[in-house]
Amino acid sequence: MLIRKPTDIASSEITPEDVYLNRRQFIGTAGALGLGAVAAACGTGDGKLRIDSAAGEVEQGEKPNTYEEITHYNNFYEFGYGKEDPSDPDLNSKFRPQPWTVRVEGLVKKPADYHLEDLIKLAKVEDRTYRFRCVEAWSMVIPWQGIQLSNLINKLQPLPSAKFVEFETVVRPSEMPGQRTNSLDWPYIEGLRMDEAMNPLTLVATGIYGKSLLTQNGAPVRLVIPWKYGFKGAKSIVKIRFVDKQPMNTWQIQNPREYGFYANVNPTVDHPRWTQASERRIGQFRRLETKMFNGYADQVASMYAGMDLRKNF
Repeated sequence: MLIRKPTDIASSEITPEDVYLNRRQFIGTAGALGLGAVAAACGTGDGKLRIDSAAGEVEQGEKPNTYEEITHYNNFYEFGYGKEDPSDPDLNSKFRPQPWTVRVEGLVKKPADYHLEDLIKLAKVEDRTYRFRCVEAWSMVIPWQGIQLSNLINKLQPLPSAKFVEFETVVRPSEMPGQRTNSLDWPYIEGLRMDEAMNPLTLVATGIYGKSLLTQNGAPVRLVIPWKYGFKGAKSIVKIRFVDKQPMNTWQIQNPREYGFYANVNPTVDHPRWTQASERRIGQFRRLETKMFNGYADQVASMYAGMDLRKNF
């Protein structure tokens, strides 16, 4: 079973970071544990990270961030605005990620309320390491565990009229102190064009380094879209809706001058308050050059052929 509480997992079953970073050794270990084998990261990097879809392995030209870094430097406004707030037990200890239900609705043949475990079983489990780039010009490289979104969508069977997928996140002010403020209109909403959702890179993540997601990383299920800025990765998802019109996402509603629908990593378009041409990799001092589409242009650029990517930001 993919989703397990940390208290249910024996220490002998948790893959150490040094083992995980050795891909061949990890793949052997994963097979013994019944885990999948894929990888993911946050940031632009040098474009050396490549997914071999045939072999299911990742060639890494970059060192993934440590589990400590990944779980203690986060954006998750539902738990506060500081980068350390989401991991603060005083702010997140009341949140309960289990049991979890995701509602599927809209233009789809199989609408229903799905227990997360049942939803995950519909698609193949994978691990991937992607560069993960955040709009504030910081980045990480994160080994994610989860399922390819396209596999799940195919099982749910959207109607031909479905052109977009909308994602809605949980609203629990009693457990998420940031939702007791009016800083954003809750729930948090995100959306993808159907071809973006079906791209093989798009992941529904349920874990990091082979461990279930912690609250601060979007437990128990979140999006990972590696060629887009991090805020597109909706956390703690409770609803997936198939629609025929482009949905408005939360930050687009909040500040349309600064945030658009697509949020593709584009170093030539600065945020009004800071440059996007370079980034600070967490754990490193030297700033890195930001790559177009976060270094994944060869896999995603064709989806935007002919579009003005300065206008459609």
